[in-house]
Amino acid sequence: MLKLNYSKLKFECGTDEAGRGCLAGPVTAAAVILPDNFKNKILNDSKQLSEKKRDLLKPVIETEAHCFGFAHVFQEEIDEINILNASILAMHKSIESLKQTPNFIIVDGNKFKPYKNIPHETIIKGDGKFLSIAAASVLAKTYRDAYMNTIHEEFPMYNWKKNKGYPTKEHREAIKKYGITKYHRKSFRLLPEQIRLDL
Repeated sequence: MLKLNYSKLKFECGTDEAGRGCLAGPVTAAAVILPDNFKNKILNDSKQLSEKKRDLLKPVIETEAHCFGFAHVFQEEIDEINILNASILAMHKSIESLKQTPNFIIVDGNKFKPYKNIPHETIIKGDGKFLSIAAASVLAKTYRDAYMNTIHEEFPMYNWKKNKGYPTKEHREAIKKYGITKYHRKSFRLLPEQIRLDL
C-alpha cells in the first residue's frame, strides 16, 4: 500500500508527468491533492498498471480527489526550452490549475524548480511510494493518451494509438517512410542514424 502523504500537511499535492521520452506530442503533467481519508488498493505508478486499470482509476481519482489539474506542454515549446524544462513547466501549470493552493508539493523524480514559495520535495520513484504522485501519474498518462488517440485519427500511419509512449520500431519505420509531422519533436533524435545537415 502506498503512503498517503509525506509532509503531514493538509493540502499536500503530488505531481508527475507522462510523455517525456516520446518522439511526438506533448509532455503532460497532472497535480492531485487527495483527502485525508483516501484509500485505494489498485492505485500505483501508472507504468505498473494496464491501460484498462488506468482508465478505471481515472474517474475514481477525479471524483475522490480534493482537487486535481493537468496541463500539456506541446512539441514546439519542448523544442524551444528542452524536455526537462518542458516537463517542469507542465507540472507548474498543472499545480496552477488546482482549485486549492497546496501548502506542500511532492514531485516524482529528482528535478524540479520551486513553484511560487511553496516548499517541495523531489522523490525518486515517488509514483510507487505516494498515492498523490501515483494518482497524478495516472491522470497525466490517461490525458496524454487521449490526446495521442485524437491525433492518431489525423496521421494513422504512425499508429499513435499503439505508439503513444517510448519510441517503437514501428514508429521509427513510419518516420523513415513518411517523414515527420507537425506533432513530432524536432529536437529529439527521431531516427537512430539521424544526422545533422548543415543547411
